[in-house]
Amino acid sequence: MSLMRKNLAASVVLYLVAFFLILLNFASPRADARTSAYEAALPAELKTAKNMCALVACTEVFPGAKSFSDRLGNPPYVEAYGDPIAGKKNLLGYVMLSTDITDIPAYSGKPVVTLMGMDLKGRFVGIKVLKHSEPILLLGIPESALLNFNKQYLGKFATDKIEVGQSRPDEGVLGVDAISGATVTVIVQNQVMMTSAMAVAKQTGIVAPTVRAPAQFAITGKRMSWTDLVKQGSVQRLLVKPEQVGLEKNTVPFIELWFGDLNHPDVGISLLGENSFKNLRSQLQANEHAIFIIRTDGIESFKGSGFVRGGMYDRIQVKQDSDSYTFRDLDYLNLYGIVADGAPSYNESAIFIIRSQAFSSAYPWKLSFLGNRVDRATGTRSFTSFDAKYWLASELLQGGRPVVEEAAAPHVRIWKSRAVEITLFGLLLIMVTIAYAFREKLTRMSNHKNKWPVNIFKYSAWLLSISFVGFGVMAQPSITQVLTWFHSLLFQWTWSLFLTDPFIFVFWIFIIVTVFLFGRGLFCGWMCPFGSLSEAIYKVGEKIGLKRFQTHLPQALHDKLKWIKYVIFFCLLTVSMFSMGLAEKLAEIEPFKTTFLVGISNRAWPYGLFVCVILGISLIIERPYCKYICPLGAALAMPSTFRWFGLKRKQDCNSCKACAVGCGSLAIDKAGRIDHRECLHCLDCMVLYTDAKACPPLSKERKRREREGLEIKAIGKDGYFIPIYPIPATAASEAVKTGLDPRMPSDPVQLAHKIKATGLRWIILEIIDHLWPWSASAWSSQRGLQITGIGLAIAASVAWVLTAFGQLSSAAIIAWWFGWSVYEVLIRLSGKRYVKDGPWWRDQYRYASVMDMISYVSFKNLLIGAALFLSLKTLGLLVA
Repeated sequence: MSLMRKNLAASVVLYLVAFFLILLNFASPRADARTSAYEAALPAELKTAKNMCALVACTEVFPGAKSFSDRLGNPPYVEAYGDPIAGKKNLLGYVMLSTDITDIPAYSGKPVVTLMGMDLKGRFVGIKVLKHSEPILLLGIPESALLNFNKQYLGKFATDKIEVGQSRPDEGVLGVDAISGATVTVIVQNQVMMTSAMAVAKQTGIVAPTVRAPAQFAITGKRMSWTDLVKQGSVQRLLVKPEQVGLEKNTVPFIELWFGDLNHPDVGISLLGENSFKNLRSQLQANEHAIFIIRTDGIESFKGSGFVRGGMYDRIQVKQDSDSYTFRDLDYLNLYGIVADGAPSYNESAIFIIRSQAFSSAYPWKLSFLGNRVDRATGTRSFTSFDAKYWLASELLQGGRPVVEEAAAPHVRIWKSRAVEITLFGLLLIMVTIAYAFREKLTRMSNHKNKWPVNIFKYSAWLLSISFVGFGVMAQPSITQVLTWFHSLLFQWTWSLFLTDPFIFVFWIFIIVTVFLFGRGLFCGWMCPFGSLSEAIYKVGEKIGLKRFQTHLPQALHDKLKWIKYVIFFCLLTVSMFSMGLAEKLAEIEPFKTTFLVGISNRAWPYGLFVCVILGISLIIERPYCKYICPLGAALAMPSTFRWFGLKRKQDCNSCKACAVGCGSLAIDKAGRIDHRECLHCLDCMVLYTDAKACPPLSKERKRREREGLEIKAIGKDGYFIPIYPIPATAASEAVKTGLDPRMPSDPVQLAHKIKATGLRWIILEIIDHLWPWSASAWSSQRGLQITGIGLAIAASVAWVLTAFGQLSSAAIIAWWFGWSVYEVLIRLSGKRYVKDGPWWRDQYRYASVMDMISYVSFKNLLIGAALFLSLKTLGLLVA
C-alpha cells in the first residue's frame, strides 16, 4: 500500500509539472502575436503628427471615408470625408485618438490606446484598440473579448448615459456587458470612450457647449500683497520636479509656475497696478477672461521652444470640467510686471486670453502643463500632464462659490449599482467569521460521529463560496492581486483602482483581518471558491464509492512537496519586480481564472485540461492544489505564523495520533503540533479535543471513572475532565508530561532580559529586539557571520541615506533591502532563534524554524521598508 501511494504521488507530481509546462508554452509569445494590440509598437510621432491618419488605419473606424484632414481643434480630432459632392468636401464625421483627450490608466497602470470614429450625429461608427498593456487580455481572456465589448458601442451616441452593467431605463442608463475577469479594464474603457466622444462632440457642435453662469464679483477695493494673494488662493503654484519627468533628481525644478485670475478687480489691480489693469480690461471683449502665468524657476519653458507666430502654446492648457482651452499667439499679451509687494522674480511671463462663453471665473478650473516623461529604463518618451487647481475664494464672489455637483467616480457608481449584492456578500463574510469565532461551542456540540453542528456552517460556506462568490459575483482572490497591491504600496497607490472591484476589495479586508486573527485556514478552508470546489469534489468522491481509492500522500513526501507553493510565490514576487506583465503570465499556474472568471469553454484547451486534472485528482487526494501549488495560499501562510488565536492542543497530543490520522491537511506533526501555515481549519481535531468517546486520553479517563464509580464532570478549557478527583500518575502519563509540548507550534523560549520588563522599558527592549538581530551567544560561535552582517547592515543603512538624498532609485533600495533581509534570516537563526507566538503585546516566544524566521523577517522588513519607502516618497526624496 505504501509503495502504491508513493507511485501515485510521483504520478501526481509528474502530471502537474507536465501540464504547467504546457501552460508556459501557451504563455509564450506565438507567431500570431504580431497582430495583437498587447504592447504593440506605435509610431513615435503619433502623438504630434498633423496627419494622424497617415500613421494609423482611420478607415477601419470610419467605413466609407475616402480621405481625412489633419488634426484640428483642442483636444485634437480628425475630420473624415466621403466622395466630394459638387466639388466640395463631403464631411461624414470625425476620428479621435483617446490619448489625445484623456489618458486614464487601466488595471496595468497604462491607458488603453483607442481609435474611434463618430458620425455627424455623435454616433459611434467604429472602434479599434491600437495598444493596451493588460496581460489578462493576452492570456486570461482573448483580445476578441475586448473587441466584442467595444462593438456594443456601435450605433450608440456620445450623449447616451452608458455604464458597464445592467440597463436602468428609469434612470436613462444604457448598460453594456462587462468582460468576466476584466472589470476594471472595461470600466476604464467605457470612461475613456465616453469622455473622448463628448469632448469632440462639444467642439464640433454636435452637443451644445456647456454654459456656466458668469462670475459676479464682490469688490472691496482692498490691495493685497503677494503673500495675501497666495494665502487667499488667488495665486496658485504648479511645480514639476525633474524626477517626475524621468530626469536626474536636482535641487533646480523642471519648472515652477505661478498663475492666477486677472478678471477680478481686487486681484487684477493688486497684481498689475490700476493703470495696467485698466489697459488690460480695455483689450478684453465681453465674455473674455484673462489669466497670468509666470515662471519663477526651472530648466523648462512653458511657452515652448518651437513656438512661432501663428503657432500654438502647446505646453499650457486650461481645463474646466470636460472643456479645455489652448492658446495661440493671438491669445497672448505681454506681462510687463507684477506690482504686488513680495512678488517673486521671474524669467518668463505671459497673459493669456480665454475666448469662450463656456468659461466662468466663478467655477473651479485647473492649469495643465504638458511635458515629455522619459522612462529611464527604456529611454522611451511619453506625454504626461501636471495639473494645479484654481478656484476664486468665496469672499471674492457675490453669494460665495456656486454649488458644484461633480459626477460620481466610476467606482462610486459601481458600489451604488451593486449595493444589494455587496451587502449580502459582506453579511456572508461577517456570519462566517462569527460562526468560526464560536468554533469551540460548535465543536463541543459535535462528536466524532456527528459533526453537523460544525459542518452545517462549513458546508454552507462552501456552497455559497462556490455558487455565489465564485460563479456568481466572480470574487475569487488571486496572487496577482497580492503582487499588484505590493507594487502599488511601493510605487503608486490608487484607491479608485482597487475600489473598482468592490467584491474583491471587501474580500481582502476579510482575508487580512482573519489571517492575523486565526491564520489562513478560515479563508483557504472555508471561503476560497476554488478550495471549496476542490474539497466538495473530494466529498462527492467519497459518497459515490471512491472512498477506498482516496488517500493522502505519505507524510514524508508531503513535508517536501508543501514547499513548492512557497517557491512558486517567491519566484512570482521576484519576477514581478522586473516585469509585472511576465509575473501575471506566470500566475496562470492559478486555475482560478479559467474556472470562475473566464470559463473553461472560453479558453485554449491546455488551460481547461489543467483545471480538469487538478479537480480530477481532487476526487482521490484532498485539496492537492491548495496543499502543494497555490501561491496565494503561500502568501497568506507566511503572516499566519503570527496569528493571534490557534487551535487547542493538550499535553497528551504528543503521544496520541488520533487527530493526525484524520487531518486532511496533514498539518499535525509527530509531536501532535499543528502547523498553522498548513492548517485549513476543518476543525475535526477540535471536535476530538472534547469528545470523551473518540479522544483516546479522554476515553481512557472516562472509562476509569466509570469503572471506579467516580463522577464524570464536564471537560475544561485544557481539554481534560475537570479534576474534581486526583488522577493517579502512571509511567505513561509521566512520559507524556516530559515529552514535547504540542500546545505551541514549537518549544517555548524564555527571554531573560524581558522577564520583569514593563512600560517604557518593555517597549524599548521590544524595538531593540526587532531592529538588532545580533546576539552575544552567536558572536562567540558565528563571529564571521555576525561581522559580515554588521557590514551589510551598515551598507543597507547607507543605501537608505543615499536614497533620501536622491542618489539611489527605488529599484536599487528594494534590492538592497531584500539582500539585507536574506542575511538577517541567517544572523537570527545563528543567535536569536525565536519568534513571538500570539498577539504582539504578549511575551510568549517559541523556537523558530527556518520557515518561521523567513516569515518573521520578511513581514517585519516589509513593514519597515514600506514605512521608509512611503516616507521618502511623501517628502519627495525618492527617485522613481
